[in-house]
Amino acid sequence: MNADIRIQWLHKKLCENCYPNAMRLSEKFNISHRQAQRDIEHLRKNLGAPLKYSNAHKGFYYDGEFSLPMLVMTENDSEYVDVVSGVDFFDKGFADRSVIQMQIPYNALLEIKDRLTVMNMRPFIVGQRPKHVYECEFQSVEMFLGAIIAMDSDIKILSPDWLLDRLVSSAERVLKNNKK
Repeated sequence: MNADIRIQWLHKKLCENCYPNAMRLSEKFNISHRQAQRDIEHLRKNLGAPLKYSNAHKGFYYDGEFSLPMLVMTENDSEYVDVVSGVDFFDKGFADRSVIQMQIPYNALLEIKDRLTVMNMRPFIVGQRPKHVYECEFQSVEMFLGAIIAMDSDIKILSPDWLLDRLVSSAERVLKNNKK
């Protein structure tokens, strides 16, 4: 199991306020305790996660908002990089930028006050915060924004800003192209 999968699992547990620690990570993935500590340090130092340790819960939590980057690379991924770096997929039309994300989901915070809308958005919701705020994960930006629009409800994108900007620019383009 590579570090990407472990980092994704750790991030998910942190977002769910499960207070994961190195022991749980090592047990889950059958790795050494030291390797689990290195994964946690990688998340903190290399990826810039605002990790704090809770003595009361004996585990880590995010002390602020954090989303995983689009691509997490490890030393084991060098063969993949060598193959990909020789081809300019974007200029050749082979793939769009969403392919590079691979397995790491995007994250968003939404404010949803309507319970029916919350139920309909359950496939994306991975956590809840106070005051009608929901943590969401999704693989496809287009599908997620399409779901938000299809809800025909008052959904507010709280973060990330790039997702809100993408929704606004898409809506402006559709409106501009459909003016009478």
